[in-house]
Amino acid sequence: MGELEWAASEFENARARLFGIAYRMLGSVADAEDVVQETWIRWQGAHSGEIREPVAFLTTITTRLSINALTSARVRRETYIGPWLPEPVSTEADPALGAEKAEALQYAVLMLLERLSPAERAAYVLREAFDYPYARIAEILQGSPAAARQLVSRARKHVAGERRTSAGPSAQRRLLEAFLVAARAGDTAALEGLFAAEVVSRSDGNGARFAARRPMIGRSRVAAFVAAFSGHFWAGKAVDWVMVNGQPGVTLGENGAITALLTLSASEAGIEQLMWVMNPDKLGHVAPAD
Repeated sequence: MGELEWAASEFENARARLFGIAYRMLGSVADAEDVVQETWIRWQGAHSGEIREPVAFLTTITTRLSINALTSARVRRETYIGPWLPEPVSTEADPALGAEKAEALQYAVLMLLERLSPAERAAYVLREAFDYPYARIAEILQGSPAAARQLVSRARKHVAGERRTSAGPSAQRRLLEAFLVAARAGDTAALEGLFAAEVVSRSDGNGARFAARRPMIGRSRVAAFVAAFSGHFWAGKAVDWVMVNGQPGVTLGENGAITALLTLSASEAGIEQLMWVMNPDKLGHVAPAD
């Protein structure tokens, strides 16, 4: 095998992992694909035959590029209309999205990771999703193992401090099924019975029709909000079940096109968050590839 063939083979073997790192860092499929492409360009320019650990080299490049991309992405989001949510991606073919563990993939966790510094987010992703040792994380982030441990510890505390014990996929699906029935009927009492006291509804539309520009918070307020659009929002829509980010969700379609995705997070107290993605630019990867 020639060097070019070897380099292409090593890169393809690592591609799922590289995309998984970049996606968890950036919350965007397009941005993650750009990072992976740039990693490929740099890999081609390296003396790949002299690199003894290709995956380690590729992971380092991908992580550092993702940190840089995250900084610029946050600047771009300052002009976003309404709440910003990570771009959902189908995980039916790859439930862990290239990782050893599916951590830092669920929507609610990705949203919490948005509040971390880029270095904390990278350390958390590498440790919690890909099980990298602290010494390796330190090399990637150009710090000490002690500093890597501290970054992961701070990130874990932040995520754990703001997240209730999550319901499993089967419980989430049952709650989502019950929500759909109550939402279509406009049954505020039934909706309130499904919600935790401080339930939050977030709609990511970037100005799209029907997308609320502010989060709705509180059991009675969210129930009234959902019931208010029961008469027109669901009319004529095809509802299909999907697995996105390792959890169940439903797509709404009209004339063969997906117009919205709904998923939720839940605990023993009920539905904690409703997450509506209605920005058409974010709906291209919610269904499994044919």
